[in-house]
Amino acid sequence: MDIYVVKSGDTLFQIARRYGTTVDAISDANQLATLPHLVVGQALVIPIAGRFHTVVAGDSLWRISRQYGVTVEEIVRINGLSPTAPLQIGRQLRIPSPPKKQIESLAYVEPSAAGYSSTILNQAREAAPHLTYFAPVSYNARRDGSLTEPAVRPIATIAEQHGTVLMMDITNLEEGQFSGELARVLLNDTAVQETFLNNISRIAAQTNFRDIHFDFEYLRPEDREAYNQFLRRAVERFHREGKTVSTALAPKTSATQQGQWYEAHDYKAHGEIVDFSVLMTYEWGYSGGPPMAVSPIGPVRNVLTYAVTEMPASKIVMGQNLYGYDWTLPYRPGNPFARAVSPQEALRRAARYNASVRYDFTAQAPFIDYTDEEGRAHKIWFEDARSVDAKFSLIRELGLGGIAYWKIGFSFPQNWLLLSDRFTVVKI
Repeated sequence: MDIYVVKSGDTLFQIARRYGTTVDAISDANQLATLPHLVVGQALVIPIAGRFHTVVAGDSLWRISRQYGVTVEEIVRINGLSPTAPLQIGRQLRIPSPPKKQIESLAYVEPSAAGYSSTILNQAREAAPHLTYFAPVSYNARRDGSLTEPAVRPIATIAEQHGTVLMMDITNLEEGQFSGELARVLLNDTAVQETFLNNISRIAAQTNFRDIHFDFEYLRPEDREAYNQFLRRAVERFHREGKTVSTALAPKTSATQQGQWYEAHDYKAHGEIVDFSVLMTYEWGYSGGPPMAVSPIGPVRNVLTYAVTEMPASKIVMGQNLYGYDWTLPYRPGNPFARAVSPQEALRRAARYNASVRYDFTAQAPFIDYTDEEGRAHKIWFEDARSVDAKFSLIRELGLGGIAYWKIGFSFPQNWLLLSDRFTVVKI
């Protein structure tokens, strides 16, 4: 796959001709039938073998080879170049695809109050071929060691059809909020903990979960070691039962980071105890806060580069959002929350309000400014092919074990195409 950014005056026919492909191929890859027209600044994935690079002033074969992770010799061979001749500015060079890294991928799937909508199920079917795990959200622990059980069967059916296995997502959610007190009971009362583990074993066997995933958040700082000991006990038990064990962790940048979300999450211990950990590297821009990129590349990199000093890189799974937010401006604390939108919906709004897509190269994220029918200004920060490809580069650079998507139900077709183009997703 290559990525092309739409310019003023572009047509699909011109873009297809430029790349030697067809209008239908580009339209299908990007699901353009759902959009009224192309949007200036929109990133398209182009289904070709390899990528293209347009030579600019200062380019050299060595610099281009480093940029794309391929050898000078391959660039020379595939483009029929002389290795000693100067590069012509403006020339398009075909860049061969680098060897694919194997990774695991997972996606969380959350039903609405009425169950799994047709939109969620359709998005799950689109994603399933590109996933190692589905994680239905969520099994919520109770203070007696029992668990509330979400609807799983519709997702289990899709998973079975596509060779995707199930992950049992277990939380300390109580009345819709993460509860440190609930976690205190589960982590410190041995009788309740035994009941809790027995119930997990029973449900996992009945539903054929392959991974037991603990998403315990907002724990009391003094329960840090109790959580580590609980995970040791869980790993010993579930490994005997043929399951792996994983955790979800807050996005830390140091071992001493303060705050209830962070202090009980011990990166070093989790790296030693569990099979892998999902780092929740998103929500810097969030629905109740000021407009900004949801997962800007700088903060994401900072979390990951700290994590690899504490945990084996192969056990680190980078979190990635499948959505953006649409804020009504001016932002003021206490305003109504921004609304979550899919990348496809962001483009539909840009087309509807005759707005263009702009790109913040510092955050490596696209955004849209528009004015609605009532004269209210809006700003959307979302994801596109460029922004997610930048995060994919971090996975390769740092040798991470995989990627985790929050959450299914937001249309982002370019992501799945690029994921399968850039990586080989492991199927268990």
